[in-house]
Amino acid sequence: MSGADIDVLIVGYGPVGQVTATLLARQGHRVTVVERRPKPYPMPRAVSFDGESARVLAAAGIGAALREVAEPSRDYVWTNGAGATLFEVDVAERGWSGWPDSVSMYQPGIEAALTARGARQATLRVLRGHRVTGLRDTGDLVEAAVEGPEGGVLSARYVVGCDGAGSLVRDAVAATSTDLRFFNDWLTCDVRLHEPRDFVPNNLQVCDPARPRTAVSAGPDHRRWEFMRLPDEPPEEFGSVENVWRLLALFGVHEENATLERHAVYTFQARHADRWREGRVLIAGDAAHLMPPFAGQGMCSGFRDAANLAWKLDLVLTGRAADTLLDTYTAERREHVRHAITMSVDLGRVICQTDPKAAADRDAVMIGMRERGLAAPPPSAVHPLTEGLLARDARGRPRGLAGGLTPQGRVRVGGREGLLDEITGAPRFVLLTTEDPRDLLDPARAGALAWLGARTVRLDAAADLDAVHLPYLARAGAAAALVRPDFYLFGTAADRHGTTALVDELLDGLGADQAVSRSS
Repeated sequence: MSGADIDVLIVGYGPVGQVTATLLARQGHRVTVVERRPKPYPMPRAVSFDGESARVLAAAGIGAALREVAEPSRDYVWTNGAGATLFEVDVAERGWSGWPDSVSMYQPGIEAALTARGARQATLRVLRGHRVTGLRDTGDLVEAAVEGPEGGVLSARYVVGCDGAGSLVRDAVAATSTDLRFFNDWLTCDVRLHEPRDFVPNNLQVCDPARPRTAVSAGPDHRRWEFMRLPDEPPEEFGSVENVWRLLALFGVHEENATLERHAVYTFQARHADRWREGRVLIAGDAAHLMPPFAGQGMCSGFRDAANLAWKLDLVLTGRAADTLLDTYTAERREHVRHAITMSVDLGRVICQTDPKAAADRDAVMIGMRERGLAAPPPSAVHPLTEGLLARDARGRPRGLAGGLTPQGRVRVGGREGLLDEITGAPRFVLLTTEDPRDLLDPARAGALAWLGARTVRLDAAADLDAVHLPYLARAGAAAALVRPDFYLFGTAADRHGTTALVDELLDGLGADQAVSRSS
């Protein structure tokens, strides 16, 4: 195609850059990462991720490591300033994605596992202590000016910016942003306790107008406390070490029983880029979106970006999809992120209320609903895809369950037992069936799926060990479900005719050479 010596250049090697790089390198693509920090950042920033993110991390090859540096989040409780419970939920330890619905983690441990995994990828090169200073898209490739010991001009077929809120790559995309104008300063304190201590609840949100505050697990042996800055407090004094210990004393934490590993004041923002691609340059993670922490979706959204983009780049780089497939990246992820940001802001407005009268009214409503058994968990921060590459009905709407995140349970296939993704070798297309695939697929369509690297799995009651997949197919009225490599449902079919049409619709959406794909 071009004279590029790199398939994908990734700018930034935080968690999102690491996952993107690893997913692409596992497919054999030549990936180079430019990271300005000479060494990994040693302190935590995020402290949790959801079950879908765990599924993505497992697909990146660090599923086993998650059990060492992460743990189920357990319960989550909101109280008011007087200690009355406003809302509570027990987090499922095996949720829709086959992992805990919420996982508390020590971020440096996650990054170390991803770094180690990346070091085992023969086609992945990481240039630490280097900085991209400019990008030029020639149409056939992107030329990146790089400063550092191995700097110069690097040429790549595509560039992905995972370089954070101050992204240079986002500037190259020249994208405008949508800003929800929701700002608050919060003091984040990461602490290691000198002796084990049982926290009940494990994760607490105190909706106190006198001082909104948070106490949560930050992974094994780590805790985080967060405190909102009140309008009359000077920012420089609020972030002082003396103030940190004064605030931590509210939870019985002091210099004699704990070590303060890190503290910082953050101004949470709520905005997203309107366009995530310009030619051969794309953005992901904080370069594309920023959101308050109240729905726990900041880093999770970045992992979804990586999972969505990596499989599309893989197909485009190998000629199995047209370059136009990459346009669906913005369409799909921007809508997801817009929903997550709105959800985070809505929760933040409840939590960050500092007007005593308004807070009392909030408490009365939430306590009343709880006493009447009407309280429910906040709506999910993630909703089905509606745009992009999905099976659609005659009116152009996602057909049936298309666009939803598919479930994962343990299965038994070919004498092996494990989570579905482990058995199929995720990430890849998967066709789940209740019938003999030969009765659903003619040789041309079976060959097309093989050409895409898909795996076909037939399930019956004995194979669906957790009774997860067959009820899902039954709810869709389907004999077959075609799952995308990012675990979202492309579409379902009830019979051979429908399966033929479903595969053809996928191939049409990919925009590949149809003569090749349907006869390979």
